[in-house]
Amino acid sequence: MYRFLLTPRWWGINLFVVLAIPFCVFMGTWQLGRFEDRVQTHEKAEERPDPGTRSPEPLDELLPVNTETSGRPAVATGTYADQFLVPGRRLDDRNGFYVLNLLRTDGGKALPVVRGWLAGTPGGAEVPAAPTGEVTVTGDLQASENSGTTGVDVSGGLPEGQLGMISAASLVNLVPYDVYDAWVTLPAPGTGGATGADGMKPVPAAAAQGSGLDLKAFQNLGYTGEWFVFGGFVLFMWFRLVRREAEAARDVRLGLAADAD
Repeated sequence: MYRFLLTPRWWGINLFVVLAIPFCVFMGTWQLGRFEDRVQTHEKAEERPDPGTRSPEPLDELLPVNTETSGRPAVATGTYADQFLVPGRRLDDRNGFYVLNLLRTDGGKALPVVRGWLAGTPGGAEVPAAPTGEVTVTGDLQASENSGTTGVDVSGGLPEGQLGMISAASLVNLVPYDVYDAWVTLPAPGTGGATGADGMKPVPAAAAQGSGLDLKAFQNLGYTGEWFVFGGFVLFMWFRLVRREAEAARDVRLGLAADAD
């Protein structure tokens, strides 16, 4: 009754099933592993002390930015140079923009420094001038933004002096010097996050990407279920096809149906 499984047509179906099921299991296991890795990273991040409470360290000792150094206080010395306004940034449920200055260090490389946040639009607010002369800043270290960062504007066409994304890649064509692939956000000294004397509010440091159980982590878990379900569906359909073919062969043998051959 099952001699049809050895026909060329069924060889193709059987080969597909033999290859598809292990592939689905592999992909489901891989997605599950990605989810478990994110859970472990989140647990380790919860066990570590708050990055902002740790002692400040020289900028170069904390680079490149990773899940452990993100948010750590970094110290850099230099002079403020070019200034850019970063529109479309929300803080405390209000629309506003960041005030960003590039700090030229002794080595000539510049560090993007977010001095604070102002409500409104860049064209309609008075922006406090940056300090002159050599300054030493201590700010919470952040990784360069990307197209997936909240508030980033990748559409282009912004007016001169405005910046859609805080990253070395977006600044390289705007200034004639090298830029660190990182940035810092300055806290308001001694105010606990309140508005500083210059009217700007400090921008809180964001958690490092991949260090929490975000939507992407649960997407990995959802993909795990999808791959296992798909593998089970392939096996189920194979059994259905085999059963239907066997019943057709039985009906032909009993004379209940004409032989299709």
